[in-house]
Amino acid sequence: MVQRKYYTSSGLVFFDLSCLLLLLLLLLLLLSCLSGSAEAYKNYTVGESLGWFDNLEKPAVNYQKWADSKSFSLGDFLIFNTDNNHSVVQTYNFTTYKLCDYEDALDSDTKIWSAADPSNTATFAVSVAVPLLKQGPTYFFSGDYDGEQCDNGQHFKINVTHGQGLPESLKSPSEQSPAPNSADYNSDDSAPDIVVPSNFNNPHKDKGSDDDDNDVKKESGSISLFVKSWNMKIYGFIIFLGIICIF
Repeated sequence: MVQRKYYTSSGLVFFDLSCLLLLLLLLLLLLSCLSGSAEAYKNYTVGESLGWFDNLEKPAVNYQKWADSKSFSLGDFLIFNTDNNHSVVQTYNFTTYKLCDYEDALDSDTKIWSAADPSNTATFAVSVAVPLLKQGPTYFFSGDYDGEQCDNGQHFKINVTHGQGLPESLKSPSEQSPAPNSADYNSDDSAPDIVVPSNFNNPHKDKGSDDDDNDVKKESGSISLFVKSWNMKIYGFIIFLGIICIF
């Protein structure tokens, strides 16, 4: 009888350890899923409540300090809230950035997202959404008034990391899988390497919020990938649970 009690006690100890191990694995699985879902694409409002202006108009702005406090990844958006007296120029060319001049820049490395229309009497608000489409150093400045606004603080540089990579809606045709035997009848040598879809302008319609890092809803392709990843983890957990039950 004593021997039977000993075996029963050992079995209970083994069962308790198995349950504890199972709970720990379940907790790790849950944390892994939560961390994956937190990596959503983001909107960053440049300058936050101060907007996109030079130091002569907004002395408190320090765009480089603002940019250094953020982490930027492919698929994120920068939102520039400004007016028609200021422009938004994006370049991958450091020389263009340092000169604060895009007149001689190449279309392949510089894009004017918003060209200014200077006016002292008809000033109106402008909001520009710029998607981050290329990994590595990226530069922004306002090129108005022969670079005067850029010289007066309206510029900054960032480093874009890979993160989750680009969502399908922001990928250029060359990055997407081509159709079998598709004819290239719309070829245009002068077309830019990166094609931005027409619906990029309003990635996050939450005008009542001033928070610069509100999460943007994932694109349908990203959601699909996340669901598949979640299903694989669930299947793995079920298999593991089955093995525990067998033994």
